[in-house]
Amino acid sequence: MSKGRKIKKALITGASGSGGSYLADYIADNHKGVDLHGISRWHSTSANTNLRHTGSRIKMHECDLTDFSSVLSVLAAVKPDAIFHIASHANVRASFITPLSVINNNIMGTANLLEAVRAAGIDPVIQFCSTSEVYGQVDPKNVPITEDCPINPASPYAVSKVTQDLLGLTYFKSYKMKIIRTRMFAYINPRRADLFATSFALQVARIEAGIQKTLLHGNLESVRTLIDVRDAMESYWVATMRCRYGEAYNIGGATVIKVGEFLDLLKKHAKCKIVSKPDPKLFRPADVTLQIPDTSKFRKETGWQARYSFEDSVKLLLDHCREEIRKNG
Repeated sequence: MSKGRKIKKALITGASGSGGSYLADYIADNHKGVDLHGISRWHSTSANTNLRHTGSRIKMHECDLTDFSSVLSVLAAVKPDAIFHIASHANVRASFITPLSVINNNIMGTANLLEAVRAAGIDPVIQFCSTSEVYGQVDPKNVPITEDCPINPASPYAVSKVTQDLLGLTYFKSYKMKIIRTRMFAYINPRRADLFATSFALQVARIEAGIQKTLLHGNLESVRTLIDVRDAMESYWVATMRCRYGEAYNIGGATVIKVGEFLDLLKKHAKCKIVSKPDPKLFRPADVTLQIPDTSKFRKETGWQARYSFEDSVKLLLDHCREEIRKNG
């Protein structure tokens, strides 16, 4: 299998976020010859915690993607030959509460990035790290979901990601920009507390520590496939190295599980009895309940395979959450 494109200087938008920081960790650990840069919002408070492992191996730039001048300034200074566009307001449930903020941030931030690339006169490979949420509530006849499945967003967040996706396709067609679109399905990410898996694990750790009595949850009937965040971030690198410009690729895990089954699994791993109950505030106005991907296109073109087992992911999640609760009292 060929190594693919040569990347000397990479830029991660949203590098201090939960996914972006794991991507930074992966590149810093496995591609030491890459000059690594990251963008985080000027008011971000997560860089010091999420980027502890990467540390000085990434050069961080304060930048708000909704401010075109700051985006252009960073791109003109860094001149990356690869951009991982992972920055996003990504809380699906919150997007129903603050839809305009989510839409403005995700769409205009992406438009500013694309226009700043053109204005800076650079020609990087750009990976749009999109989401399975663009498919929305899928007809069972279209499962497993291929890249040709109809787009049917079910939340303001998903609408913003569809727009990002289509902007990427349009700029590829119109300006011949080297854009690759990846649509990631659910992954286990210990650094992102609003994901159902992490929320459950944090609550388990709090109950074990005696600082919470009952675990609260939303819809337990949704079906997901889960992948380890470390595998997910490696797949982003592989996509940027090997995938075809202008194409979209589904990426996801092989473990199919109901949200409620995952909760039951965490209860079995808990050090004490866990009592749980539904919380109406945790249910979405509209939910996506069946997300099983067909990832054959990505795997065939790249040869990529996941490294971590489902058990590895659950251990990583629980260990991280217990340590966070221990440190924070």
